[in-house]
Parts: sequence; structure tokens; C-alpha cells
Amino acid sequence: MDISVVIPAYNEEKRITPTIDSVIAYLEREYPQKYEVIIVIDGSQDNTLGVVNNLQKQYSTIRIIANQINQGKGAVVKQGILASKGKYVLFMDADNSTHIEELDAIIPMFQKGIPIVIGSRDLAQSKVKVHQSWWKELLGDIGNIWIQTLLVGGIKDTQCGFKVFEGDVARLLFTHMSMTGWSFDIELLALARANRYEVYEAPIVWYNDDNSHVKLSGYFKVLLDTIIIRYRLWKGYYS
Repeated sequence: MDISVVIPAYNEEKRITPTIDSVIAYLEREYPQKYEVIIVIDGSQDNTLGVVNNLQKQYSTIRIIANQINQGKGAVVKQGILASKGKYVLFMDADNSTHIEELDAIIPMFQKGIPIVIGSRDLAQSKVKVHQSWWKELLGDIGNIWIQTLLVGGIKDTQCGFKVFEGDVARLLFTHMSMTGWSFDIELLALARANRYEVYEAPIVWYNDDNSHVKLSGYFKVLLDTIIIRYRLWKGYYS
């Protein structure tokens, strides 16, 4: 298995079909019959599961993990990663804000010995085609200063939902993950740093989707979780 693509899905009945169509088309072209797409349903209240079941009838390479109760994005990404079998593992968002074609530039980085490559919206070469609202961008910038100061200095964009790993590295790191919500990206990168894995930020093209599930309260929860992660690293919680 060359590559596993993990896609968490919560109330995505209207957005997930074009995303899966584009993902499968790319993988069939680049990794024919050597890939899997793992869709993890996070207790959706709409017909996401029904839509994904129909997609599985069309595409035999889809695997479904269906949670009846909402677990949180971090929890379901962890489920998908630990179920994966690929030499490389990508997790990406169901809204297709970062297109899978970004892999064209990212996969060659692994040939240089880099085990983790994350998409970044905040590099000079990155292109944000559709911006978030001004207040979300402001909160994101403030939050990133906080996150860099406490945990992962030098990483400009911890929250972009497009991250690629050597498969064994991803499965090892996620085994020790504890954050179930939006802050899981920060915990993941902090653990990578603590274990001395190199993390490379890659410029991407990104399209904001105004139907994001992130609420204002989520931003403040992430800031609090950053302190918790710092404390847990200090106390050896992850050892």
C-alpha cells in the first residue's frame, strides 16, 4: 500500500462527494490500486453516512469507520491514522480546502529523509485564494504566536488540515495522542518535536469554506489546550 488518505467527516453530506471524486481521480492516476481512502464519520447528524455508503459502492478503495456519537476531530483522525496501512499517510479535510494535487510537490520531500510535511497557508509562496473572515484570521495569528511561544517555535501554521507523514511515524505518534478536539494538530506537532522528528512546512494553495465547523469557543479551547500540552510534556505524560 503506497498511500492512505484519511478524511474526517462531520455533517458533510453536501460537500464530501466532490471531494472524494477528486481524491480518487488523483490517486487512480498517480497510485493505481496502491492506495486506500479512509473516511471516518464523526457521529454526523445529517446523511453523511448514507452518502459515503453510496460512494463506497462506486469506489472499492474506500474504507468507512462510522461513529454513532460525535468524538471530536482529533479522535476520529486518530482512528483513521491507526487503521491506515500506507507507506505514506495524508489526512485532509472533507471540504477540500486544500486539493490533493498538492501531493505532487510534497511526496518528493520524503526522498530527502523528511518524515513529516505539513501544508502551510502562512509562507510567502503560499496562495490563499479565498480568505477567512478578518476576525478569524486575526484570532488565528494571535493564537499562532501563543502556540509558537509555548510549544512549536518556528512553525507558522499548525492548524492547516493537510498533513502528510511516513506511515510508521504517523501511527507511532498518534498512538500517544490524547487531544480529541481541534488542538490535536498542536499536540501532534509538539510530540513530533519532542521525539526529534523533522517537520517541514510546504506552501499550498488554500480555499476557505465559510461552512467551517470551528466556532469562536473553539479558538479559546485551543489556547487552553496548548497550556495543558505544555504541562503534560513537562511531566512526562507522553513517555
